[in-house]
Amino acid sequence: MTQTIRAAVLREVGAPLQIEQIELTDPRAGEVMVEIEAAGVCHSDLHYLQGDLQCPLPVVPGHEGAGRVISVGPGTSGDISVGDRVALLWRPNCGRCAQCVAGKPIMCELGPVQARSGGLLDGTTRMSADGAPVHHLLGVSCFSERVVVPERSVVRVPDDIPAEIAAIAGCAVITGVGAIRNAIGACSGDPLVVMGAGGVGLAAIMGARLAGASPVIAVDVDTDKLALAARVGAAITIDARDGDVVEHVLAAVPGGAAWVVEAIGRPETVASAFSMLRPGGTVVAVGLGRVGQGFTVPINELVQRQKRIVGSLYGSSIPQLDLPRIFELYRAGHLPLDLLLGERYPLDRVGDSFDALRGGAVGRSIVYPNR
Repeated sequence: MTQTIRAAVLREVGAPLQIEQIELTDPRAGEVMVEIEAAGVCHSDLHYLQGDLQCPLPVVPGHEGAGRVISVGPGTSGDISVGDRVALLWRPNCGRCAQCVAGKPIMCELGPVQARSGGLLDGTTRMSADGAPVHHLLGVSCFSERVVVPERSVVRVPDDIPAEIAAIAGCAVITGVGAIRNAIGACSGDPLVVMGAGGVGLAAIMGARLAGASPVIAVDVDTDKLALAARVGAAITIDARDGDVVEHVLAAVPGGAAWVVEAIGRPETVASAFSMLRPGGTVVAVGLGRVGQGFTVPINELVQRQKRIVGSLYGSSIPQLDLPRIFELYRAGHLPLDLLLGERYPLDRVGDSFDALRGGAVGRSIVYPNR
């Protein structure tokens, strides 16, 4: 069966999002339908809107969401039932491929299928308009009243976790906190820099404080974002507009930082991150950039000072394990995620949320597709 829903649709790169009535079909084998309660506004969505990242069009954006299961397709495991509250994952895992078996489900061979095809795990879409396909973004598309997603793309959320927290936990928080817990690990007493105080960077700062890194240094070009970074755990804040960032970091931690989390995704900021490392230090890159962008690494400095640059996708996480841990840390007050929440918007104003993001909005904006 098919039902009509409202959704934000991108039909052309650079064009405004349009709120349209589209058709959504029932879930197929191994899929569920979720009514969206809250959706976070992520910079990665903006990359797709601007063409920095590419996907099939037309598409319904939004990949950071949470809601309630309202129907279940045939052939599901039985672990997810109608009425369950869930967070959505934009990187599902099959549990059977070489990467999954090796304990790296974020690198699952199924992961790129949804991104390339604009469909779900079988490469086809459940959305259409006037008989023409409308594509899913990363298999989620939560800037819509309801979505159909693979069962493997949801994690159950306890009833006492607010929908807004569940939504941002499924992308920004697991990416930032996960980079600390999974890509870095033990860092107690180590100087750690986070470049970029957006949603992911702020989550990384919380994770670094929780892990005992010292000092935790935040770098950004926005004073309001730096003030929020200080509230969530940064001991030192550096305004990147005020002189040479590398010099400021080296003045704060002579010898350099042990760890730098780069949450911006620009060649110049990755290069700066590399330059502020101490010997044996590591840059953990979590920010996405424009397709094809690169940066230059001084080879002798790489070798002679034994510096490293590693990537961390989705916090190098196992979402089925890491998200419940994040919810418990939030409950216990160790991750003050409410501080990450920014402005709220109904679906009709989703375009305004992206205008605010372009303008440097502080905190993670939230869209309510059913308002």
